[in-house]
Amino acid sequence: MKIIGIAASLHAGSFINRLLEAAGGELPEGVDFEVWQGLGEIPPYTAGPAVPASVRELSRLVASSDAVLVTAPEHSLLPAELTYALDWMAALGELSGKHVAAMSASARACGAMWAQAELYKQLQGAGAVVMGAELVISPVWPHFDEDGHLTSPDLRAQVRAVIGQLCPAQVLEPALSL
Repeated sequence: MKIIGIAASLHAGSFINRLLEAAGGELPEGVDFEVWQGLGEIPPYTAGPAVPASVRELSRLVASSDAVLVTAPEHSLLPAELTYALDWMAALGELSGKHVAAMSASARACGAMWAQAELYKQLQGAGAVVMGAELVISPVWPHFDEDGHLTSPDLRAQVRAVIGQLCPAQVLEPALSL
């Protein structure tokens, strides 16, 4: 199984970039995970035959994946670059039927909820099968160790629950045979 990760932030080291990387570390053995870094290169969608190289790259990655994992910041509006990428993927049909998990993190429950609602709307409009979680996270608590792994057992369990929706066969224990 292959999962493509997209963090809706252009700021290296941002919380949601770090959360995406940490989530990749929680994937079951045998699941390939690739974080796509080209969000800042995606132009606004324009109809027509010309598809920019950055969009072709994203399209190729999404088409070759089994699922997509997106992390979004706590805004009521999605970052413009993420909207551009989702508009292109919708127009090209790349997300149709694709399993996409979305996580948004906020110190306040409503911030994550608003981001999640916007992201779900865009993804569902593109035909994706959407799942995910709104993570309420204290800004004063250390969330990552020196290696970028999640330190909070509760947060780790929430992230694993989202991952379990993307790749349940790999996460769930095998059934006992009688």
